[in-house]
Amino acid sequence: MNERTSFFRSPELMAAADTALLVIDVQGKLITLVPGHRRIIWNVRRLIDGAKVLGVALDATEQYPKGLGPTVPELAERLGPIAAKNDFSCAACREILAGWESAGIGRVLLAGIEAHVCVQQTAFDLLAAGYKVYLAVDAIGARHDVDRKTALRRMESAGATLTTTEAALFEWCERSGTPQFKEISALAKEKPPDDV
Repeated sequence: MNERTSFFRSPELMAAADTALLVIDVQGKLITLVPGHRRIIWNVRRLIDGAKVLGVALDATEQYPKGLGPTVPELAERLGPIAAKNDFSCAACREILAGWESAGIGRVLLAGIEAHVCVQQTAFDLLAAGYKVYLAVDAIGARHDVDRKTALRRMESAGATLTTTEAALFEWCERSGTPQFKEISALAKEKPPDDV
């Protein structure tokens, strides 16, 4: 059957049209201190590439770039303008939230660092503002495992939904048999980097 039949989609599922990807502070001076940083960067890059294929809104931030430096090159080259901030919460970047509001974005997938600081404070502020927040757990890191694990548990208990890079990509895609599906499938088949 080639024709798509109409059916009810769960309100728990992200859709490309109502979701934004927010890449938080994946900057060179800090990300290299995070265990598994190559895999985190790889997963964030796949999310960015998938967002572009599927037309998902895409934004990024840098925490105090004067001190922590720019976003890593392999991500920066794929991103448009990156909002600089001094507040830990990305909710302080009013231009990003205004763009989401005008585009009808109600869901935000977070990726980046550090889980217990900028990611967590952003998640809480977005939840308080009425957004449905998703966390790409394999694209979120912290320098210490206890901080990462505790932050993920705390954000989940506050109402954020845990997911993975691959799950998010296919959730945005919704169906097979399209040119976009072929590109998303290729991203899913990529071999992950070896982390030391």
